[in-house]
Amino acid sequence: MSSPGDILDLISRGDAATRADLARVTGMARSTVAQRVDTLIAYGLVEERETGASTGGRPPRVLRLATERNCVVGVDLGATHCRVALMDIGGTLLADREDPLRITEGPEAVLRHIDERMHELLAQAGRPLAAVKAIGIGVPGPVEFATGRPVNPPIMPGWHEFPIPDYFTSRYDLEVLVDNDVNALALGEVRHGSTAADNLLFVKVGTGIGCGIIAGGRLHRGAQGAAGDIGHIRVPGADTAACRCGNTGCLEAVAGGAALAARLAEAGVPAADGRAVVDLVSSGDPLAVRLVREAGRDIGDVLAGLVNFFNPEAIVVGGVMAAAHEHLLAGVREVIYQRSLPLATHRLTVVPTEAGEAGGALGAGRLAIDHILDPRNIDRALAAHAAGAAPAAR
Repeated sequence: MSSPGDILDLISRGDAATRADLARVTGMARSTVAQRVDTLIAYGLVEERETGASTGGRPPRVLRLATERNCVVGVDLGATHCRVALMDIGGTLLADREDPLRITEGPEAVLRHIDERMHELLAQAGRPLAAVKAIGIGVPGPVEFATGRPVNPPIMPGWHEFPIPDYFTSRYDLEVLVDNDVNALALGEVRHGSTAADNLLFVKVGTGIGCGIIAGGRLHRGAQGAAGDIGHIRVPGADTAACRCGNTGCLEAVAGGAALAARLAEAGVPAADGRAVVDLVSSGDPLAVRLVREAGRDIGDVLAGLVNFFNPEAIVVGGVMAAAHEHLLAGVREVIYQRSLPLATHRLTVVPTEAGEAGGALGAGRLAIDHILDPRNIDRALAAHAAGAAPAAR
């Protein structure tokens, strides 16, 4: 028998729009459906409205998510930026803002900035703080997903095992989910981009290099949340390239934006970071073009093994270096199609991201929405509420 959480799932996915639809889809008695729906309405997750289109008699009443009463915050933290997005639980973007912010300022300063921006966006959208049910945060480093704590993040000094969720849960009645930023980007791509694929690799090429894995339509994190950290796979013949992780020959130490900028600077071409490398490529600088093409080949060499192993439908490339996709992806495709098995590449597409600059924040918001609307979480929250505990539909 379908639980209230299952009923909410059918409504949120658009598989049932009325009580009659729910009775037909679930096979439950109308009285049982009415009980489940009334519980969700009373809890503030669902609302029922007349459509206004009657063919005689009482106008039909349609069920929908209570989007005006429930929203989430999605946060994309990079090495030098912070984008905060306010979304309703239906996935509609209500307001967002990006600011320059260095992750090296430390957790207290960065999380305080997020807190301030959340309040500003709520005021802008005309939503109360109580409407926020969860916050999703993507950070540029390894994260133990179960606890939301970064683990030895190379570019996040002072963040090791910092309890990010506690900063917000100690202040507000909501839940906080923290994940690696490339996982958030992968979710943003499949939900807000144009790449519809159940098996997808999202490769972020920025200061570092990481990979978000969508397997069977779901985000795959591995046992502790470390899946997809391809930036620290060894590149043969690159043993002299020192990586910030402490090893040598890592992919990001060879093909990441910071590595390419350093090589250009050594050659007398001023380049402070990956964005400067992209600008040089756009202006036609021959050395920058050659280095980006070579970086694409190195990335493609690693991805070729992943294509044989995982057999994705699509590889989507994002991050600051994706702006030079004409040359970067040319190198990636060249090696993948040369080294991967024909069956694995027969229908494979390798494309730049189309989720836009807000993709990471939208993906982090989706992380929060998926958690809120998970039938198991809904049923636990309703059971706790019925038992007299504080509401926890988060």
